[in-house]
Amino acid sequence: MPEHDGTGRVKLAIRSLEKDGTVANERTITVPTGVSAFDAASWNGIAIDSTCGGYGTCKKCKIKITKGDVATSPLDNRAFTASEIAQGWRLACLVRTTTDISLEVPPLTTRPKAATVGVGRQVILRPAVQKRYVELSEPTLQDQRTDIKRLLDAIDDIEATVSLASIRTLPTVLRASHFKVTAVFIDQALIDVESGDTTTIRYGIAYDLGTTTVVATLLDLNTGAPLAVKSMLNKQQPFGADVITRISATMLDPTALARLRSLAQSTLSELTNEVCEEAGIDPAHVYEVALAGNATMTQLLLGIDPEPLGVAPFIMASADYADVDALELGIVVHPRAKAVILPSLGAYVGGDIIAGALASGMDRDKRLRLFIDVGTNCEIILGNGEKILATAAPAGPAFEAASIKCGVRAASGAIETVKIVDGDFVIGTIEDAAPIGICGSGLVDACACLVQVGLLDHSGRFVSDEIAARVAPILAPRLLTREGERVFVLTWGGEVGDLNDCVFLTQRDVRELQFAKAAIATGWALLLEEFGVEESEIQQVLLAGSFGSYLSPASAIKIGLVPKLSVLRIISAGNVAGEGAKMTLLSAQERHGATALLDEIDYVELSDRSDFNDKFVDRLAFPQ
Repeated sequence: MPEHDGTGRVKLAIRSLEKDGTVANERTITVPTGVSAFDAASWNGIAIDSTCGGYGTCKKCKIKITKGDVATSPLDNRAFTASEIAQGWRLACLVRTTTDISLEVPPLTTRPKAATVGVGRQVILRPAVQKRYVELSEPTLQDQRTDIKRLLDAIDDIEATVSLASIRTLPTVLRASHFKVTAVFIDQALIDVESGDTTTIRYGIAYDLGTTTVVATLLDLNTGAPLAVKSMLNKQQPFGADVITRISATMLDPTALARLRSLAQSTLSELTNEVCEEAGIDPAHVYEVALAGNATMTQLLLGIDPEPLGVAPFIMASADYADVDALELGIVVHPRAKAVILPSLGAYVGGDIIAGALASGMDRDKRLRLFIDVGTNCEIILGNGEKILATAAPAGPAFEAASIKCGVRAASGAIETVKIVDGDFVIGTIEDAAPIGICGSGLVDACACLVQVGLLDHSGRFVSDEIAARVAPILAPRLLTREGERVFVLTWGGEVGDLNDCVFLTQRDVRELQFAKAAIATGWALLLEEFGVEESEIQQVLLAGSFGSYLSPASAIKIGLVPKLSVLRIISAGNVAGEGAKMTLLSAQERHGATALLDEIDYVELSDRSDFNDKFVDRLAFPQ
């Protein structure tokens, strides 16, 4: 497969086809270079047939390249004829996105026996939601069994538990459907009896409840395929950009907890309606949901006082929760649907990270791997399948661009990439719109480029005008002074030299990034020390989360955010929290695996390390 330098983004124009050859939908997505076409499609809810988890062994993930040049691999040559190769057929898991391409995704030709989710993880499709269609004999004077006994006698593979709610409508449904019904179970619990054969109708929704962004994915539990994916800002945003400000709000205002809970529920409810509407699914046919969130977001959603999470010794109300009714979370689906809440390892290593560890196979892969979920609170895991350590580092809001002078969220017009071409800056904005500011990935790129050309020294200080003119003559005019502070102009709003309406980077912005990256680097450095290994021994680094997935690996290395390794060892892992949540819906076994991770991962507390501050100061500088 072609190598890449870890910088920039590429566009994939994806056309999904129906079985009759008509176009089901067309989408254009933007992903970091080096991401496989299979992962890119999966992250965006586009189903491509596969059973091997993207290892290239099943040869099922067939796509057709309609525009762009994609080299063949030895496996492609074994999977396709010479004629098919010439037509553009390739295996999606082996197509590395190094340039803009257009492709067609054929319809799923068989009903998959397994659902492939996450990063290199394969899940046997065995959801907790089960349906059994039965045709019952009608009662007679000779056969006066109760309705519930008549039903359960016909189902011999489930030892059912029965609630009053599931019995309440049973007599009516049985007789209206002439005793031909479908029983709906979650594990052993009978939750409903439906008229006729509804075994092909079985759905679940997985939520990634982030501090900033919430993602919902509607899944067909019969096939494991994602049917719709929607995301939106967490409606708790008015209470602050991070968990500490939201915890503080509950401490200062007795009504804040109820309001924060209501806002979280409203967010989930709106997303639920959106994914069901997009897929044309009746919400009443969603029987189970799963939620991955950090400890604070989870407790706020459940209406549990989060104050102990915000003060030493940082204690959670509970590490895990028994399945609750979906209605408790404000999610209006089937009235007796259950919600699975991913367990938390600690106050700052929550259910979202357990979900990420599950999805990325941190307890299975024997390679030494470093998992970094980059955000305001950065969670870090280091493991080799046998020994797993985790910690959390307070990175602050720089990566969310909240503390950056011209910082904006990752929305249309945000500068997300910066490269140097022929000595000049070339920027890329989201959706190619006119630049309105800079988001986190653009901030990292910009600082990495400035260090590369010598306009930022390794201490993080902008160089003098004299040095700038010598080391980067084309870029030197962009280095100016604004209100007594050195700034570097990324885009001019009008004439060159006019600072009105331009997007610029300040010395303070650089310092904010340095503090953030130093906290993260100190975190993984201490885990390496605790593990007894060196940076060079790490075989793979997984960058996870909404920000981490769009971070340039090359830039991350240049600023010292991640270990100095080959750029090909740095992997954009995608929304692994959401992937882990999906896995718990698709496989009851994986649900138990998530709980088992609590015992397999050892948490390392950084706040009581006497050497933390010294190591933090050492990591502030940009690498030489």
